Amino acid sequence: MSQSELEKISDFGLRIADSNTTDNPQSRVPSGCRNPQSPSARTLVALATYNEIENLPSLVDEILRVLPDADILVIDDNSPDGTGQWCDNRAAVEPRLHCLHRPGKQGLGSATLAAARFAMEHDYEAFVTLDADWSHDPRHVTELLRALDNADVAIGSRYCSGGGIEGWPIHRRVMSRWVNGLTRLLLRIPVRDASGAFRAYRVAKLREIRLEDIRATGYAYLEELLWHLHRAGAKFAEVPITFCDRRAGESKVNLREAWGKVGTLGRLWLRP
Repeated sequence: MSQSELEKISDFGLRIADSNTTDNPQSRVPSGCRNPQSPSARTLVALATYNEIENLPSLVDEILRVLPDADILVIDDNSPDGTGQWCDNRAAVEPRLHCLHRPGKQGLGSATLAAARFAMEHDYEAFVTLDADWSHDPRHVTELLRALDNADVAIGSRYCSGGGIEGWPIHRRVMSRWVNGLTRLLLRIPVRDASGAFRAYRVAKLREIRLEDIRATGYAYLEELLWHLHRAGAKFAEVPITFCDRRAGESKVNLREAWGKVGTLGRLWLRP
């Protein structure tokens, strides 16, 4: 497939529109987690991990360099590669880092919602999510936070003017464009990139929705969370980013996750 053909398919995807999450008490407050040390620390950055030992140490260092007053919460699903143990060791000497340990893989969606509850319970003002594999450059976090001056949700967007993708094969590009086009068509969410996890939220706006109503536990939570926020009157902003394929390790995206997105979009479309 030529580049021109890909662009036609991608543009068409945009023109189309131009399992249950439970409130697990163990996920609400990480065992042994310290309260945020600085009263001025009003931003929480969440990183959901499973086997990210090759990426997490350098990523944590960079986030703390870019946002020296922010806190980081790592939600680790019992990674066999020692990611959780590294996090505990680092947290013992770094008061800005906290770790929530879960007994096994429970999905990106449930991990992010657990982190959102932590942000609300500890009175943070901004809640930031990004992938733990260096797909999202932490230097863009400051731009997302600035965008919250005039929005409730700021999205690091691959598909607004100035955004882009590096390292993806054609089939992933086409699928991503198609899912985003379908999201705009069915759910009427006024953003071009509804499937990206690089976001900043006003915690006050998150308080206005019922997180327990979000049923998707995997990647489909990304669209479902925006749907609930849109219904609550949230204002969205998109900040251009370049998404780069992971530096190391294996992708967690699979066919089951893709079908899960389609099922979630259909379920939300049918809701009154």
